[in-house]
Amino acid sequence: MEDTNNRIPRTLPVLHMSSVVMFPYLLMPLVISDEESKLVIDYALSNDKLMAFFLDKEKGEGADTELATIGTAVTILRMMRNQDGSISLLLQGTARVKQQKVVQKEPFIMVDVETIIEQNTDDTEIQAYRTIALELLDKISQESSLLNKEMISGLTNIKQAGRVADIIAGNIDLPVADRQKILELSNLKQRYRFLNNCLAELIRQMRVENHIRSNLQLEMNEDQRRYYLREQMDAIRRELGETDEVSKEMFKWRELIEKNKLPEHVKEVAYEELERLSTMQPAASEYGVIRNYLDWIVNLPWKTYSKDRLDLRKIERILAKDHYGLEKAKTRILEYIAVKKLKGHLKGPILCFVGPPGTGKTSIGKSVARALNRKFIRMSLGGIHDEAEIRGHRRTYIGAMPGKILMEIKRQGTANPVFMLDEIDKLGRDFRGDPASALLEVLDPEQNNSFVDNYINLAFDLSEVMFITTANSLDTIPPPLRDRMEIIEFTSYLEHDKIEIAKTYLIPREQDDNGLAGEDLVFTKPALQEIIRYYVREAGVRNLQRRIGSIFRKIAREVAMGTKQKWQIKTPDIVKYLGTRKYSLELANRKPEIGVATGLAWTSYGGEILFCETTRMPGKGNIQLTGSLGDVMKESARLAVSYLKANQSMYHINSKDLETSDIHIHFPSGGVPKDGPSAGVALTVALASLFTGQKVRHDIAMTGEITLLGKVLGIGGLREKLLAARRAGIKKVVVPDENRESISDIPADILEGIQITFIKDVFEAMKIFLIPNPKEPELKAKRRDAKAKKA
Repeated sequence: MEDTNNRIPRTLPVLHMSSVVMFPYLLMPLVISDEESKLVIDYALSNDKLMAFFLDKEKGEGADTELATIGTAVTILRMMRNQDGSISLLLQGTARVKQQKVVQKEPFIMVDVETIIEQNTDDTEIQAYRTIALELLDKISQESSLLNKEMISGLTNIKQAGRVADIIAGNIDLPVADRQKILELSNLKQRYRFLNNCLAELIRQMRVENHIRSNLQLEMNEDQRRYYLREQMDAIRRELGETDEVSKEMFKWRELIEKNKLPEHVKEVAYEELERLSTMQPAASEYGVIRNYLDWIVNLPWKTYSKDRLDLRKIERILAKDHYGLEKAKTRILEYIAVKKLKGHLKGPILCFVGPPGTGKTSIGKSVARALNRKFIRMSLGGIHDEAEIRGHRRTYIGAMPGKILMEIKRQGTANPVFMLDEIDKLGRDFRGDPASALLEVLDPEQNNSFVDNYINLAFDLSEVMFITTANSLDTIPPPLRDRMEIIEFTSYLEHDKIEIAKTYLIPREQDDNGLAGEDLVFTKPALQEIIRYYVREAGVRNLQRRIGSIFRKIAREVAMGTKQKWQIKTPDIVKYLGTRKYSLELANRKPEIGVATGLAWTSYGGEILFCETTRMPGKGNIQLTGSLGDVMKESARLAVSYLKANQSMYHINSKDLETSDIHIHFPSGGVPKDGPSAGVALTVALASLFTGQKVRHDIAMTGEITLLGKVLGIGGLREKLLAARRAGIKKVVVPDENRESISDIPADILEGIQITFIKDVFEAMKIFLIPNPKEPELKAKRRDAKAKKA
């Protein structure tokens, strides 16, 4: 050994690694691929095949390499260059060496080393340590099959105690730090003491692992039984000469079931269906049905969730950037996210956005999904009559499929999307079922954690889905379904709102869509006002976008023909691009008339001015109603007639006129359906004007429901009705006294310039609307004189 140590040169190239420790006397195969190590190998092969092997110390990223103080001199016994450029080596440790100083760092490290002479003392204590080490090694071989017992018996024949310790340390799975420490301990007693402690700890760890493994073995007996049965079935198929394609498919399904995150109850059903499938011939009709069912339950995202973005400030910025206004909806979304951030887990809310078309109900759903970093699903419910569209068909039907709820969730691959159910107020109902009733479970936060589709027939958790529904009106939504949703009203946009939306969103979008992104194009504010006032009449901005798009298409044609200029769209240009005005101010050509009253109506498309026209003709007191009126509005007309008949003396109405006249009531724009009780006041005033001969003021609008006793009740949609009055240039509005409190919820810019008068009964309305007839005093005097002469 001393001769070998004397042959080790003082300066050696260094092969260094961070996870390998070499010991003297041991053989070790090694594969290297980095360029520095290849240079070291080439140098060693040309210089006695000797080099130093040192462990890298752990250092921060980017720091220079730092070697351990003690390493091993190694000899290259065999070297082979592989096709991928790496080098396979067989190395043998020669002796322990101590690093003296680094003499070279580039292109590889070379150090001066001092050989550490191995201790040859072999006293009784060292022999005892050695015996204990061999006994511990024997126990390790009993706990694990990795050690060869022949190697243990061979160690008893080695006389050098140091070599035995090194061989044990090199062949046992010890942490790298412990191996390095054993290498550094030149004192044999200290080396064996530390080695024996490591072996004892390893035995304790292996016994714990074996205990856990045995318990797992007991628990996995059922899976093993299935595995053995499958193997037997495969063997039987092979003996019968059947194709191996079925076995491959079964193996693929088992892999999918294990790989995908399936709940236990789903995994159990999947294995049962797979057992049935494995016993069938591929030509069997049921084979395709089971295969399709397996595909659905295995690939549904049972436990796959998108990670929510919970940065409230960032979400608020995204919502503000995507949509102008809509403060109620944005506030509710931020509240939901704030609670989820604090609580960690929260059932998805069921929000219902209700408002006129074109007010941003559907588009804000996409913004919510983008803000939350979730997938977005939109499903239109308009005209759906079949309950199976929601819940799916049972598997017994040919061509059965799951409902659209689970179908869309599978397509997006996540169990917590933002799911928008559009036009929920337009659901149908017929002999195929009631889709609204099927939605009761979907839209109930207390039930949808175990939603059962008829096809899947397994409980699927929808509680993390954020459902958003949209509707133009709440009237057609069944009360049980409406009760499960949180209603958020989307109101009509004001003129200045539409101008801001056009500038910020509509004009840039249409400019880009029509290929004019690089053009210098500006709309003036008066031009936008011209479009909004005289070319569109809507609560939202959909038609406004169409009109802007129409202008851009005409400009695009001119640009395509070579016109180059700065485009500034002013008010006179609107007529050139869009033609003559489509609408005029409601009151421009109006004047006080007999039998005509100005009412206010609220429809799903926003507020409107409604003119109630009445006329009479000889007859027997019959009532004729036209103008596409609903049942409720027809009842209001009959109420008005009955009230006037009962109070004819109060309003100086001739009773013979009521008995000998047929009444015709008409609301213009006959193609537009009209319904609701809020035209009651306008109907009563118009009829009173008709029979008293007093004209009705045309510059005051009225709204309110009447009772048979002449009381005026509160109405809904007041904000939209005031907007309609404002658009028509009406400065005074008569409103039921019951709506006095709701005025505080209406923005000040809507109320600006409008005088609101509150009334409690019809008599007050008559005083406000009916213009006294200047000849009425003379007529009354003549009547008195006539009565006196008769007397």
